[in-house]
Amino acid sequence: MKSNILADKITESYINKLILPSDPAFPMWNRENFVFRKKPKWNYIDNCMIKAVIMLYEITGNVKLFDYAVKFIDFYIGVDGSIPTMNISDFNLDNVNGGKNLLYIFKKTGSEKYRQALEKINSQLKSQPRLENGNFCHKAVYPYQVWLDGIYMALPFMAEYAEFSGDLSVYDDIYSQLENVHMIMRDEKTGLYFHGYDETHSQYWADSETGLSSEIWLRSVGWFCAGLADLCGIVRQNERLYNLCSIMLCELLDALSLCVNPDGTLCQLPLKPHISGNYTETSGTLLFAYSAVKSANLGILGNDVLCAGLKAFNVVTEKYIIPDDIPVLKNICLVAGLGGNARRDGSESYYLGEKIVENDAKGIAPYLMAYAEIKKRQSP
Repeated sequence: MKSNILADKITESYINKLILPSDPAFPMWNRENFVFRKKPKWNYIDNCMIKAVIMLYEITGNVKLFDYAVKFIDFYIGVDGSIPTMNISDFNLDNVNGGKNLLYIFKKTGSEKYRQALEKINSQLKSQPRLENGNFCHKAVYPYQVWLDGIYMALPFMAEYAEFSGDLSVYDDIYSQLENVHMIMRDEKTGLYFHGYDETHSQYWADSETGLSSEIWLRSVGWFCAGLADLCGIVRQNERLYNLCSIMLCELLDALSLCVNPDGTLCQLPLKPHISGNYTETSGTLLFAYSAVKSANLGILGNDVLCAGLKAFNVVTEKYIIPDDIPVLKNICLVAGLGGNARRDGSESYYLGEKIVENDAKGIAPYLMAYAEIKKRQSP
């Protein structure tokens, strides 16, 4: 009960003090923009937050939340449906994430500009470069590479758009890409997945024999887990794809459950909780909580994993959020990737050396997403 009341207060404060007052050009939750002095552009971070805002709108009926989501999206798209700050030739799967919000808003408003923007997102996927095995490349600058978080960014939108357009043939494509990830990137010993895979086996961060990065990074696994959970909620009418998604999801949630710390949280490097410098990482812990609760809401898994997800959420609420005027969510890894410069080698020291921040959307959005799924369980 204490956690429920506190979570209600925290969520209300985030809505009224952090989200609704945020200028879409410089949202208070996008710490990358502040740290790296980035100019405003269409990006996955902000769209993760808007996705959470829409989920809160769905459970509360608070029209201010929907109006804010529209206001935010409208800042980044033109009246003709263009997205001026998104370059398709970047082939960045992260940019696809916002298509989920465009589709939702189009369904609610019927405004043609959102449909046109949707077509731009979908046109990227139609021409997205691929590996020889058929999987999407993560970005144009990372050819022949699969990153786990790209699954969350692209495949649920792909499935939603397929249902919207009536072209369900892409379900076979989704199935094949997931099957490849399961076959190539899953660690058979632990059931977890490596952050990245290089088909050429030539990147300095990739094992020369397997092409895999060397570590299990929590947030990448968390995004993948959330992507599988979202897919399960979209493709239930397609038995073949649904069965694959639900089996992979159950295996992964069970594997993550074995890595939780005594207090119920997960570490930045979940398989190595005792090494020097490792720490409880809240964004990945919250993605685990979201995926566990959503899976239970979909009737996919049993009570043990649900309890683990609820415990993770409650511990973050009570121990890792400072209940200030604007609540402060701690222990968020700002960003981590592979390649691009000599420092991002995927090693222990790399992941543990990345900047840790507070109140970034990569932590707040999963918190609000998990909160929304928990509220669904409490609804009559």
